[in-house]
Amino acid sequence: MTFRPRRTALYMPGSNARALEKARSLNVDVLLLDLEDSVALDNKDMARQQVVDAVKAGGFGYREVVVRINGLDTAWGEADLDAVARVQPDAVLVPKVDCAEDVYAVGRRLNDAGADQALKIWAMMETPGGMLRAAEITASTQEFNGRRLSCLVMGTNDLAKETRAAMLPGRAPMMPWLMTCLAAARAYDLDIIDGVYNQFNDAEGFDAECMQGAQMGMDGKTIIHPKQIEAANRIFSPSSEEIESCREIIEAFDAPENQSKNVMTINGNMVERLHADMARRVVEIAQAIAKQDEQ
Repeated sequence: MTFRPRRTALYMPGSNARALEKARSLNVDVLLLDLEDSVALDNKDMARQQVVDAVKAGGFGYREVVVRINGLDTAWGEADLDAVARVQPDAVLVPKVDCAEDVYAVGRRLNDAGADQALKIWAMMETPGGMLRAAEITASTQEFNGRRLSCLVMGTNDLAKETRAAMLPGRAPMMPWLMTCLAAARAYDLDIIDGVYNQFNDAEGFDAECMQGAQMGMDGKTIIHPKQIEAANRIFSPSSEEIESCREIIEAFDAPENQSKNVMTINGNMVERLHADMARRVVEIAQAIAKQDEQ
């Protein structure tokens, strides 16, 4: 299995040509080229064409390119999805996924358009219905169309709006929904990316929320400004101490004399074979990050 770092996922307005050009040089893992919330109603068609042209032009290097479309129930959603199917970015980000049928509808349209199976579906989790049906939504990856669904993205701003939950430091009102979606994602081996932090000039608050997300098990953070890139990359990357510890665990369980052991004591800690599996993932992610840094 190949692990792909998704520590930073930067929203970039599709209507901003300069931002789309700058995206090719930013040190982010994922570029979310946005046709939805950040684009004014009278700029929707222009933004779609600019994003199509940008994806066609390429030059994004290791960065994963994901296009957020407008919902299929809007005046622009179907045209957005048809355009995405033609130019084939890495994934299409579907807003306001409320149930599995929302995933199926996008998948059917991609199939009908002849889109390659490599074009994945990412789901915005930002509605009360999505919270109640999170497991149903993630289960759709097993039941339809060769695992197109591959990642969840938390839309905490919309979720706060729809539920009337307060956006507080520490995110106590959000925690049940964040963990519900994380469990649903992991049940079907999907990645999940945490919601945005709106106060992009508040470095201390951003660091704290990134650390919280990393401790919860999120794969990364959606961000809204380039000044948030460095901190999110750092916090969602394994530390050198963690990598060294993981390699020590792997070496211990891989030693010929330990092949039959499921539990060992390493540096005074009881370590199970499952910890070796977890350690392998950390090392793989670290190697993938190092490879990106070389490019």
